[in-house]
Parts: sequence; C-alpha cells; structure tokens
Amino acid sequence: MDKPQRRQQIADYKRRAIRSGIYHVRCTTSGERWAGPARDLSTIGNRLWFTLRMGNHPHRQLQQAWNLHGADAFEWHEAHVLEHDPDLHDFEHERLLQDALAEVCRRTGAAALR
Repeated sequence: MDKPQRRQQIADYKRRAIRSGIYHVRCTTSGERWAGPARDLSTIGNRLWFTLRMGNHPHRQLQQAWNLHGADAFEWHEAHVLEHDPDLHDFEHERLLQDALAEVCRRTGAAALR
C-alpha cells in the first residue's frame, strides 16, 4: 500500500459514522443480565471481553459471574442504537444514552453498567 492510499484509508476511517447505543450482556447459565452505554458499539464487545478475560472489569458482579461460569456462558448484543445526529452536543448525547440505558434496564431487568 502506498502513502496516498494509506492516507485515504485513514481519512475514511476518521469520517465513518460511529454507532452509539446500549449493549446487553447475558449469562446463559445463571440468567443474570447487564446493560451498558457505548459511544461506539463496534468496539465495545472487544473491550468488554478483554477486561473480563483480564479479570479487571469494573463491575464486580459481572466479573464474579464471568469467573464462576466462564466465557462460553456469556453472550452480548446491541439492545438499542441511537440515531446519529452530528448537531447534538456531548451532554445531550450522554443524556440520550442514559435515558436509553434506563429503558433497556427496565425492559429487560438488567443491572446497569456505568
């Protein structure tokens, strides 16, 4: 790959629309559920599994369930995707994420990951 191609790919990556929203994690063994906000849903799965595998996820109950039941007992999916609005301020976006998180937790009985 030559330099102009590389620059173009980097520019395209930076311009991509980032999908933010709420993700939902479920332990298939115990039935426990968790939901959390994500500024970028395309990267949250990798970050979530990495912190759990390393044993340093900040949510203690989720980490304990992971340690007890193992990786194969867990699944995650996107529970709610926010519409992309480039004119939205960060604090408004954060409020929308928190409102969506409260709704997903209410609907599914999940504990909130903040």
